Amino acid sequence: QKVKDSMRVLLPVLLNKSHDSYDKIRAILLYIFSTNGTTQENLDKLIQNVQIESDSDMIRNWKYLDVPVISSFVAQQHKYTRRDRSKEETFQLSRWTPVIKDVMEDAIENKLDSKDWPYCSRCPPTWNGSGAV
Repeated sequence: QKVKDSMRVLLPVLLNKSHDSYDKIRAILLYIFSTNGTTQENLDKLIQNVQIESDSDMIRNWKYLDVPVISSFVAQQHKYTRRDRSKEETFQLSRWTPVIKDVMEDAIENKLDSKDWPYCSRCPPTWNGSGAV
């Protein structure tokens, strides 16, 4: 059953003194994951009320793993356009294709955007496929 007001469920857990600070961090991260990010104000209030200022980097550093911790961070990120794989033959248990497959196929075909992938150089125009570049 889907939780309608996750903050109402989360606050009693966070304010309970018997819970360890790491458990409170896990609860905050679950909240962030379930809501696809939160506002900077909300995150600051949670960290301050739960009194985990010294461990707040454990939450904020998830942004480096492309987890949308702050909602405005999501809007700034460029979403990679996915290929249409609806006509491909898949295994019966296979439901999802990871993004890295699309990225690697685009890298092979030299279709990566140089703004998003500055360290992946394009092949020179005289390249004939006979060696690595």
